[in-house]
Amino acid sequence: MNLFLPRLFRTGFGVLAVLASVAAALLVVVMLVDPELPPDARFGPGHGEVLGQPATFGLQPAAEGEAESALFLRAFNGNVALTVNRPAGVVELLKSYGLPVLLTYAVFLAALFELLRRLFRNVGSGHSFTPQSVRLVQVVGGSLIVFSLASAVAESWFAYAMYGYMVEHAQIVISGTPVQLPPAHRPPWLGHGFPLHRSGMFAGLLVLALAEVFRQGLALQRDNDLTV
Repeated sequence: MNLFLPRLFRTGFGVLAVLASVAAALLVVVMLVDPELPPDARFGPGHGEVLGQPATFGLQPAAEGEAESALFLRAFNGNVALTVNRPAGVVELLKSYGLPVLLTYAVFLAALFELLRRLFRNVGSGHSFTPQSVRLVQVVGGSLIVFSLASAVAESWFAYAMYGYMVEHAQIVISGTPVQLPPAHRPPWLGHGFPLHRSGMFAGLLVLALAEVFRQGLALQRDNDLTV
């Protein structure tokens, strides 16, 4: 049992690292292929949920005087209607901002799972409290913090770009009354302030603290060995 769990975790994290790497490779392929939405594309209506309420969505045929189809969303028993003209622009934003965000997640997960695989490989071989294992734990903690900052910036810029496009091309009707979205005032950097609210930031700080405890314990163990 003492060796079963480390082996299980090592194998599991190895499989997850491979899956995350495959996902990252597929995202790179999609970015290189650069797919485009045909002007006469249409689909739906599809069904889903918005804020826990049933909703329908899809691409409807182009209206008179329009060269492209329109993206529509109906929710809250039809009381809320969203229509986005020129949905090809939404696809371009997804390619320019959304895919890099997903690629960031995939690359980070692949690296994180690989680090954890190596860590549990050391644990399984009986080298838990070694300088190499401590460095792996430190890298895991630092990676969580760096990823929290990078993902906050990427997600904020994606949301800002998408919102700006919606302001120009979206038509919102609530209970028969048109609603105009207010313009975005300034580009975001870290979202709504420093991303300390992110669980990854706290997890990274906690892992770094534990790594320092392990490093101090390893140093004390070395001193005791020299004393003896």
